[in-house]
Amino acid sequence: MSPSRQQRSAELIALLDGRRRRRSRIQRRRRRATLVVVALAICVPLGLVVAGFTTAEAFLGSCSLSSLKPIDIGQTSFLYAADGSLLGSIPAQRHRQPVRLRAVSHWMQSATVAVEDRRFYSNNGVDYEAIARAFWRDVTSRKVVQGGSTLTQQLVRNLYIGNTGRTFSRKVKEACLAIKLGQKWTKKQILEAWLNNVYFGSSAYGIEAASEVYFSKHASELSLKEAALLAGLPQAPSSYDPFVDPKAAIERRDEVLRSMLETGAINDYQYRTVIKDRSPHLRPGKLYSTIREPYFFNYVIDELVAAYGANTVREGGLQVYTTIDPRLQRAAEHAITDTLNLKTDPASALVAIDPRTGAIRAMNAVTPGQAGNQFNLAVQARRQPGSTFKAFVLTAAVAQGINPASSYYVSAPFEYQPNPSVPAWNVTTYDHTYVGWISVEQATLRSDNTVYAQLTLDVGPANVAAMAHKLGVQSPLAPVPSIGLGTLGVSPLEMASAYATLSAGGIYSRPMAITKVVLPNGKTDGDAGWGKPARKRVIPEGVAYVVTKILEENVLYGTGTAAYFGRPAAGKTGTTDNHADAWFVGYTPTLDAAVWVGYPQGEVPMTDVHGIAVAGGTFPAQIWHKFMQPALGSLPPQDWPTPKVLPTWKPFQRGKYALSYVPSYLQPTTTTTTTDTAPPPPGPPGGLH
Repeated sequence: MSPSRQQRSAELIALLDGRRRRRSRIQRRRRRATLVVVALAICVPLGLVVAGFTTAEAFLGSCSLSSLKPIDIGQTSFLYAADGSLLGSIPAQRHRQPVRLRAVSHWMQSATVAVEDRRFYSNNGVDYEAIARAFWRDVTSRKVVQGGSTLTQQLVRNLYIGNTGRTFSRKVKEACLAIKLGQKWTKKQILEAWLNNVYFGSSAYGIEAASEVYFSKHASELSLKEAALLAGLPQAPSSYDPFVDPKAAIERRDEVLRSMLETGAINDYQYRTVIKDRSPHLRPGKLYSTIREPYFFNYVIDELVAAYGANTVREGGLQVYTTIDPRLQRAAEHAITDTLNLKTDPASALVAIDPRTGAIRAMNAVTPGQAGNQFNLAVQARRQPGSTFKAFVLTAAVAQGINPASSYYVSAPFEYQPNPSVPAWNVTTYDHTYVGWISVEQATLRSDNTVYAQLTLDVGPANVAAMAHKLGVQSPLAPVPSIGLGTLGVSPLEMASAYATLSAGGIYSRPMAITKVVLPNGKTDGDAGWGKPARKRVIPEGVAYVVTKILEENVLYGTGTAAYFGRPAAGKTGTTDNHADAWFVGYTPTLDAAVWVGYPQGEVPMTDVHGIAVAGGTFPAQIWHKFMQPALGSLPPQDWPTPKVLPTWKPFQRGKYALSYVPSYLQPTTTTTTTDTAPPPPGPPGGLH
C-alpha cells in the first residue's frame, strides 16, 4: 500500500474512532441526566416528607404509624408434657417463633444488614442513593438487580395492611412511614422485628423457624456460613431454596459474603475460608413435623380447638402445658408390647387417670404391625365393655340400699322375654358353670352374667345408664336390659374416668389434659380454667367404698387376680361373648387405668392369641399389672379411707328376681365383703321368690 493510501486509511480510522468516543460521551451524559432526573423524581417528594412539609402530607394523605399493624403471619403453637419436655408443634401451613434480637447469632445480624441495607445504622429509614441506583440498574439491566428499600421500609411493607401494587404514591407513603418508624423505634427494635417477620422459604417465617427448618438449631447457634446462606434467601426464597437448588443457594450465599467483606463484617481470611466450602450443610429440622404421643396430642388439639378455634390453635403462638407423664407413657407402651409382641396380635389401648384431679397421666395405644395409626383407640373407639360395666350395676344397686352381701340371686341359665312379640334374651355364664343361689357380692367375684342380668332388671336399666353417666361415661346409653352386661359401646377414656370416680370416693373429676396455656404475649390464660380440676360429688362416699372393697376382693380372689401387684387395688374384668373385646379396668387410691384389647376393625374373635382365648383376666389384666407396678414404683402403698357414713341397707322388696329373704341354710357374712375361698352353697329346694 502506498504511503498516501496508508495515511488516508489512518485518518479515516481516527475519524471513526473520534465519532464513537463522542457518541459514548453523549450517551454517558444522557444516562447521568436520566439518573439525576430519576433521583430528583424519587428523592424530592421523600425530601419533602423528611422536612415535614404539609404539601407532602397532602400528597400522601394519612401517614400515621397507627396504620401499621402486624400482618396475619401467625405463630407456631407448641405442646409440652408434664415434665416440660416438648411433645411437638401443632401442624400449620406456616411456622414462626418470634425471638429477641439477643437470641439471634451476631453473624445473622451482620449478614442481614450487609446484604439488605448496608447503611442501616446511619440512614433515617430511607436510603435515597440506594433507591436511585436500584432504579437505574433495573432500567439498564431490564431486570431487578438490587432493591433500594431499607430494612425499615421492608418492615413497613410487611406490617402495612392493604399493601397492593407498586405505585409511586405507595412507595412514597412507605418511605414516609419508614422515616416515622425510624424516629420512634431503635435500630435494634427494627432489626428484631424484620428478622421475626421475613419469609425464608419452606413455610418458615422469621429467623428462628428458618434456623430450625434448615439446620435443626436455634437462631443463636448459627455459624457464619449458615447465617450467610439464610440471609440470602428472603430476596427470592423459591429461587434460592437450598433443598431444591443448592447450587443457586450457594451462589447467593457468596454474594452475601462479598457484601459482608465489603462492609467489614468479616475479614479476608474468613471470606476465603467460607467461600471454598461449596456445600450448604443442611440438616433438615424435625421440630415442626415430629410429634410425640400422637394419640394424646390429637386429643389435646381437639380440646384447644373447642376453646380457641382452629386458626388460633394452628397459628396463635400458644404454649400448651399438659398432664401427660412421659415416664408413664413409656410404661404403658412397654406393658402392651411386652404382652402382645407379635405382628398378628390384637391392638391394645391404655388410659391412666389421677383420680384425685382427673389429670390424664397416660394415653397410649399400640396396633402391632401398623405404625402411625391415626385412629385414637383410647378416645375414639367405642367398644363393648363386657363385664366391666357390672361395676355400674353394682354401684346403682348399693345406692338403692341393696346389700351385696345379703342379697341373693340364682346362678343358672336365665331367659328374659317381656312379651311374645320380642325374641327371648338368653343369658349364660362365661364358662357355662352355675352355683345356684349366690350373693351379689360373690356373683361379682365370679362375674356371673346370669345374676347380673337379673340384678340389672331389678335395679332398672335406666338407673344403670344414669349411674354410668354420673360416674363419667359420656357416650349415649340406651336403657336396654342387657346394659349391665356391657353390650353398649364406650371408650377406654370413659371407663377410666368412671372408675376413677369410685376410687375418689364418689367425686367425679372431668378428665383433664391441659394444665396451662401461655398466650403469645407471655401471659397465662386464666379465663379458660386450665389446670383447675372440675370436681363434683356424684354418689355418697359410703357407696363408692362398698363397691371398691368388693372390686378389691375381685383382684385378690376373683376374675382379676392376674392384675394383683402387691398393694391395695380394685378392678373388674370384661369379655364380650364372641371374644372380640377384652378389658380390665382397675384403680388404686392414686392412679386408675383402663386397658382394652381387641382388633381395631372390630368383631374379630380373639379365640387363639398366643394359644389362648383372650378374656379380661388374661392379657388386659396382665398389661394393667405390668403398667401399674412401675407406674407407682417405690411410692408407699395406700388404702382407701373408711368413710364416716356407710350405706343404710333397705329390705329389697321390689326386686322381681332377687330372693326376698335370706335362706336359713345360707350363712352370709354380716360385713359388706366376703371371699370366695369356700365352695359355693347348695341351691335352695324351692323356686324363685
